[in-house]
Formats: sequence, structure tokens, C-alpha cells
Amino acid sequence: MAKLKVAVIFGGKSNEHEISLISAVHVIKSIPKDQYDVITIGISKKGHWFKYSGETELIPTGEWEKHPDNVPCIFSPDPIHKGFIAFESDGEAVNIKVDCVFPVLHGRNGEDGTVQGLFELAGVPFVGCDLLSSAMCMDKDITHTILEANGIRTAKWVRILRSELDTKLAEKCDEMERILSYPMFVKPCNCGSSVGITKAKDRAGLEAGIKLAFVHDKKVIVEEGITGRELECAVMGNDSAFASGVGEIKTGCEFYDYQAKYEDEASQVIIPAEINDAEREAIRETALRGYRALGCEGLARVDFFLTDKGEVIINEINTLPGHTGISMYPKLMEQAGIPYEEQEDRLIKLALDRAGVDYE
Repeated sequence: MAKLKVAVIFGGKSNEHEISLISAVHVIKSIPKDQYDVITIGISKKGHWFKYSGETELIPTGEWEKHPDNVPCIFSPDPIHKGFIAFESDGEAVNIKVDCVFPVLHGRNGEDGTVQGLFELAGVPFVGCDLLSSAMCMDKDITHTILEANGIRTAKWVRILRSELDTKLAEKCDEMERILSYPMFVKPCNCGSSVGITKAKDRAGLEAGIKLAFVHDKKVIVEEGITGRELECAVMGNDSAFASGVGEIKTGCEFYDYQAKYEDEASQVIIPAEINDAEREAIRETALRGYRALGCEGLARVDFFLTDKGEVIINEINTLPGHTGISMYPKLMEQAGIPYEEQEDRLIKLALDRAGVDYE
């Protein structure tokens, strides 16, 4: 049987562009080459798409963008093309058909349903959650609303819109102080990797944090701070998903922000987390409930707080979690007995299964 052709897409117009590049290297190297032919598509920070045929090692440094063999391309929404249109130097337009897309894109324009909608228009199978579940998980306000409606505990929160910033900021802050208590966490609703998040300890910090968050998004939520351990669980599957074991994050920073995730050497990832069996099973069960409530498919990483009272509280759900050397998702799945190559193989086949594609 001929190998299936998988397009790995990396980069993108996101404040997580650099993390996408590192994740892409892990995915590209982990896809079983005896089963799949891999083509690589890079998206610059300006949003330009290129078919990249250079060395994988040039991707994380950003040097890939300068490669002389880069070919401009687009992903066609027309199902007849089943993939990309590349524009060669001689002016010829070449159709590059693919069997599956693996979008290694984090954050806005990659994890929020935008490219997922494009793939769905084209009728091309793709790894990960669909348009709707991607969008719901990306929007923290919607995530909280759906989880709460399904009886799944999250932090107390209050939403504020950009239209309310100039005329209702004091009123909204009064509401937050009435419903929540300090410290509060101020978050842009649609940014990943803790970008734009601040910890407010008083009214001045709250107002400043809200203004900063609006630099990144048009909608902001403010959550009540929760004292607890930060735990994560990886989920894989479509209708019959399964949850990995549980890992713990111990950060050297005041909270697990972008710097703590990717730059602070004092941050630690502990797998498995040192918790009791009842806590572990409660987290795994809640991860699956949240995954299903938000319509997730393929993969997601579910992040939790575990309080001293044993309360299990979902913090957020990431539909395209990092695949870097320190990322929790691939490490948790590896600890569950699924090596990296098998992880990528399963994810691709889950995408094909969802699309009804026979790959046997």
C-alpha cells in the first residue's frame, strides 16, 4: 500500500509562533516514515504560506523562512484540490494533494477554529478538534460557561468586553470585587500559553491588568485565584477517548506564565504527579467529562487545580497542546506506554477515522 501523505503546518500569525516551530520539529521527527510521507508547510509571522523542503533543524531558529527553495503556496478551500496550490518560480501552479493535515499551530489563527474551518471546507482530514470545539476551548469565557452547565467545576469568573472598558470599568471592577476575592487572575479570553495574563492583588493591579489584557483580545475574563497544585492530564481519542496519568507543574515564578512555561529553568514537570489514587482517578474522569462536554476529538490537554481540600477544578483545555521537549502532553502519553511515533500515528488515524477514510 502506498504511503499516506501528511502535511505538517507550523508557525503562523500568533504570539506563540516560536513555540509552534519547536513543536513542529518534534512532530515531524516522530511521524513514522515507513507509513507516511511528510511535507512541511511553514507560515511566517506575517501570514505568508510556503512549502518548505529544507532541513528540519532550521525550523526552530526561524532560519527556514530564508531558505532559497521555499515555494509560496496556499491551502485551497476547493475540495477538488484536496490540499495545496504551490506557485513555482516559473509561474506554474502545482496542486499538492494530501491525505491528512497535522496543524502544529498554537494560539490564535491556529488553535481557535480558523484553520480548522478551512480544512473542513476543503474536505481534508486534519488532526485535532473540529472548528466548534477548537473555538469553544480557545475562548475561556465560553469554556467556563459550557463546563459549568455540565456540572464541572471551574474558577469563579467575570467577563468584561472592550466596549465596557472606557465607560464601565469601575462598575465592572466593583462587580468583580463583589463576586470574587483577591488575588484575581486577569486573562485575555482568546490567547494561549498564558500570554497577557496578570495576577492582581488589589484594585490598581486589577485595572492595570484588564487594560493590558485588552491589548491581546477584545474580551477579557477575571478569575478568582485558586490556591492549589497545578496538574495536567492528556486525552486522546474521538468517541472512545482515554485519559493518561496525571502530571504536575511546579513553577519557579509566581504563577505559570509564558516565561515559566518556556524560559524559566526553575519550573519542573513531575510525571507522575505525587497524588493519591482517588485524586488521580477524579482528575482523569473529570478530564474526560470536560473533553466530551466541549466536543473535543483527536487530542487535548486538560489543566487542573487540586486544592488542599481535594477539590478538582478545571483551569483550561488546550486543543493543540505543545509538543516541545518539555511539553506535558507527549510526556504524559509516553508515560502511559505510548511512544512518540505511536502517538503521531494514532492522531493521524483518528483524523482519518473521523473523516471516514479507509487507510487499511
